[in-house]
Amino acid sequence: MLTHKSTFLLLLPLTAIVAVFFLYPLGLIVFNSVNDGEWTLRGYEALFNSRLIAIVLQNTFEIAIGATLISLALGYPIAMHLARQTPKRRALYMIMVMLPFWTSILVKSFALAIILGENGLINDFLGLFFGPDFFIPMMFNRVGVFVGMVNYLLPFMILPILTSLMSQDPALRKAAEIMGAGPTRIFLTITLPLSLTGVMAGVLMNVVLSLGMYITPALLGGRKDVMMANLIDFYTRKTLDWQLASAIAVSLLVISVILAAFLQRSRGRGAAL
Repeated sequence: MLTHKSTFLLLLPLTAIVAVFFLYPLGLIVFNSVNDGEWTLRGYEALFNSRLIAIVLQNTFEIAIGATLISLALGYPIAMHLARQTPKRRALYMIMVMLPFWTSILVKSFALAIILGENGLINDFLGLFFGPDFFIPMMFNRVGVFVGMVNYLLPFMILPILTSLMSQDPALRKAAEIMGAGPTRIFLTITLPLSLTGVMAGVLMNVVLSLGMYITPALLGGRKDVMMANLIDFYTRKTLDWQLASAIAVSLLVISVILAAFLQRSRGRGAAL
């Protein structure tokens, strides 16, 4: 049995790693947001008075919410299909689901650029039927951003929903069938309510991950698809305004924490019901 001293010694290396590689950089960012050689709130004043930042923040929320809803619309049916498979077949399908998770997001973004481009695989295929001049613009716009982000986010939506679905008692569905309930009613009254905790967990992870997305909008998006992470990169590399960049980063962190807390509370209420 572990004593308090041995538990402390076991946690000490992990605590040191978290302190050095997470808490210290985070504290430095917070410090830089209010100190530029002297104590000042210039970064936050520029943050709240900038129309550019307001537009980018709106873009960030629109893209994050849109990508999350698309992931939910695609992920829930996939999770339901996986839950109904045999263990061996489910394991095979899970490899396909996890491939986007195992692949580098940078590699995936470049691959999608080849697939979605004007001369990419999709437009070349469509050109066989509609002529060589026909193409659908899917790069450097919101379409490319959504495709890239959903490809990355889907596993984070599917896994918690699948866990909720597999934890449901099959006897509930059988009892509903005996009572004369059809598939639609069974889904709306049993399957969906009991899986809401998984849905909220998937939504929580998708929203938080989407808010900090950088590579996908940078490679697949256009000027109207700039997100907060891209703006932070702009102010650190282009204008060297570290204070404003730090203020944006702190604000994005606060927004993410508030959203995570709200969704977690909603998830807790769903579990209680």
